[in-house]
Amino acid sequence: MRQGEYHDDHVAFGGREYALDEVDVLPPCDPTKIVCVGLNYERHAEEEGMDLPERPLLFLKPPNAVAGHGDTVTLPSGKETVEHEVELGIVIGEQCRNVSEADAMDVVAGYTCADDISNRDDQRVEQNWIRGKAFDGACPIGPVVADPEHVPEDAAVKLRVNGETRQDSSISEFIFSVPELIAEITRYMTLEEGDVIITGTPAGVGPLADGDHVEVEVEGVGTLEHDVTSV
Repeated sequence: MRQGEYHDDHVAFGGREYALDEVDVLPPCDPTKIVCVGLNYERHAEEEGMDLPERPLLFLKPPNAVAGHGDTVTLPSGKETVEHEVELGIVIGEQCRNVSEADAMDVVAGYTCADDISNRDDQRVEQNWIRGKAFDGACPIGPVVADPEHVPEDAAVKLRVNGETRQDSSISEFIFSVPELIAEITRYMTLEEGDVIITGTPAGVGPLADGDHVEVEVEGVGTLEHDVTSV
């Protein structure tokens, strides 16, 4: 796991600083799985025309979906609608199962930024969302894993495409909190060190197109940047 601090023009790891234009910033962890949460913001549920869930809606992304800061994600070919989704990522720090809400933060290594890139064409016609959510590069994460103490309880989450703000909200809008999510997920599965939970997206999801530049920002973590191509 690569914990550090992100700044506008450099990153800091292990007491050293590196200029962003001189290094490749790898994904900050190597998850065995990414556990994703659907409809965790009320306004996003409204824009999708969905009822609010009574318990967290869960699905998975596999390791091949991971992309890093500065990467270019190749969008699935022949699709009309592939969309961005800014999300807070929870990075797990130890193997865990049946974690209580009271103890949930003890298993958190830190927070990161994530973009749950979604192929809506296929997502809307399949139940397991493999084509819709699990294609290569479908989950850029990074640029670092930040100490949760550095991330405010009302941290802003924002996403910009080509400099235009598309999503702008706060994790204070969560329907299910971080401890609630960890407790629910670990009732059913073992989480390993480096696994990631992405916590749902706010309103404002929108389309991505060839050549777009995406900035995914979580207050207290930093800004994850990636490009997309349809070629």
